Amino acid sequence: MATVKLSGENFRLEVTEAKVPVLVDFYAGWCTPCRMIMPLLEDISEELAGRAKIARVDVTEETELADKYRILNLPTMLIFRDGVVTDTLVGVSGKQQIMALLQ
Repeated sequence: MATVKLSGENFRLEVTEAKVPVLVDFYAGWCTPCRMIMPLLEDISEELAGRAKIARVDVTEETELADKYRILNLPTMLIFRDGVVTDTLVGVSGKQQIMALLQ
């Protein structure tokens, strides 16, 4: 399962109505740490297919979502369960840390 690109239009369906935990990665194309973590998130997405979802928000395109969730640093990853933010990771995180939050 590949990561899902989020927008203001599909955020509710893909995140707040999801039946599985969702990691939302707020990133920007110019952000080097954001680019570094992308392959890791793709791996996690495949490994947890059907049990969790990885989604991404480009903050340069979706400024309203970035503002709504008060994203000040990149990358910032929010973990949603039942439509509610349960955990926040700021900066580059390791696979074990991310996996632990999604299981």
